[in-house]
Amino acid sequence: MAWTEIVFQYDGSFDGFLCCIYESYLNKEFPIAFYGDEECFSLYAVRLVITEHEHARRVLRSIVKRSARAAELLQKVFLTCMEDKELHLYAFVRKLYAEGSRFLKNQSDPIYHPLVKAIRHMNGELEKLRGFVRFSDYNGVLGGEIEPKNRVLPLLRGHFCSRYANESFFIYDRTHRELLLYAKGRSRILPVDALHLTLPGEEEMQYRRLWKCFYETIAIRDRTNPRCQNTHMPKRYRNTMTEFLPLDYEAQYQGAIPPKTPAASANPAVPTGKSALEIPPQSGRSAVASAL
Repeated sequence: MAWTEIVFQYDGSFDGFLCCIYESYLNKEFPIAFYGDEECFSLYAVRLVITEHEHARRVLRSIVKRSARAAELLQKVFLTCMEDKELHLYAFVRKLYAEGSRFLKNQSDPIYHPLVKAIRHMNGELEKLRGFVRFSDYNGVLGGEIEPKNRVLPLLRGHFCSRYANESFFIYDRTHRELLLYAKGRSRILPVDALHLTLPGEEEMQYRRLWKCFYETIAIRDRTNPRCQNTHMPKRYRNTMTEFLPLDYEAQYQGAIPPKTPAASANPAVPTGKSALEIPPQSGRSAVASAL
């Protein structure tokens, strides 16, 4: 029986993708494209795949049975920003079913290599974010923001929950609109459409000024090397790093400089061109704890 070419539309979750694999083999349908929750327009037939967790577990068990390493790789690559990742992952699973796990020994394999490359890119971003995340104090709760290309919060979760085990904190992923919450030994990752943070207090602003002063003081001006600095601290990470925030950003917090744009006037805590971040109506440690 010939396989029918089709477009799969699913909810964008990992379990939903596994259900697409299930439906593909069940109905002998070969996917030529995958769509998430966005509007799907195609000249090919479109199958809307409903996420059934039992079907997802069944597919995952079949992959683990062939190779536990392949199953782990599948889950990690799904978090990456690789273009057309579902098509690459489907081809990977199809080859695993057909040939077994022998091809995993060859990183130059045309099916395996794009996945290795995507993992390498995500690992590099993870390594940088472990050191580049900056926290601020919001009424006893530490809060930070990141703008990663890959969906890294699930992988950063263990590192920061272990490092700040006695604290309450949150990390907001602006790119993927996800919020990591941690309090009292428990953590959770939640989808958040928008997040508005309250204005930092004077003590927090003083720490920010001290941090900027320290950053500028230790620099040796005669040895300034922008190219080397950009290599070790790429510019795309600096939008959420305290030491790189412009001076008028701090001044607007204190009301010393009037907002220059309507957007800034609406929320003076947000630099021009940046979306506002929101915090739950409650504040302090109880706000994080109540969300877990």
